[in-house]
Amino acid sequence: MSSILSSSTPLRIAAVIPAYQAAPSVGAVARGALALLPEVLVFDDGSTDATAEEAGRAGARVISFPENRGKGAALRAAFTDLFGRGYDGVITLDADGQHLPEEIPKLLAAAPEADLVLGVRDHLFAGMSALRRASNRFSSKAISFAAGQPLSDIQTGFRFYARCLVETVGFPESRFEAESAVVVRAARRGFRIVSVPVRLGFADGRLTSHYRPLLDSLRIAGAVTRARLEMRK
Repeated sequence: MSSILSSSTPLRIAAVIPAYQAAPSVGAVARGALALLPEVLVFDDGSTDATAEEAGRAGARVISFPENRGKGAALRAAFTDLFGRGYDGVITLDADGQHLPEEIPKLLAAAPEADLVLGVRDHLFAGMSALRRASNRFSSKAISFAAGQPLSDIQTGFRFYARCLVETVGFPESRFEAESAVVVRAARRGFRIVSVPVRLGFADGRLTSHYRPLLDSLRIAGAVTRARLEMRK
């Protein structure tokens, strides 16, 4: 295995791939990440297909929930595991193949100067459906307002999290809203957030996403509002 982390790089960084019903794609994502990072943890969020088996076959370490608990819960448990093992930062990428492991170096290049790096896709919004494009733009503007700084693509799950950020602001939400709320908490507490444009395996993830537009949008709105109000206390 060749690693892009050399002895001159002080940060110990691992990757986590939260996965649910992702047997056809998770193996390739895990193998790609393992070519670049020393540890890849696939967190199987209660899948009933062969997600865990395919991830293990690809060489990833696998932890499984017995039932589906949500992306936020899977990430929270993964952070506890990896930071408990002494890692300084964690790259998160989705299991469906939209996030390309070969783009990880772009996030790592920004990591030494940031607490949260977002692998943004706004330059590729034209390749999305009109509804998804409008949704991403609206949510990014709304959450940017709550965060108090402009951020072009807050819905991206391709990220770098520094240990100090997660340990300070926490990761309490259990589903998709966790990734939006943590941005608001980070920005309002003065953590450094950097956006890095990345390429995607495919621009529009509707066919592989488990996102439920109405329910999850309401959850995001509630979580972002609560995170903003926390900062006033």
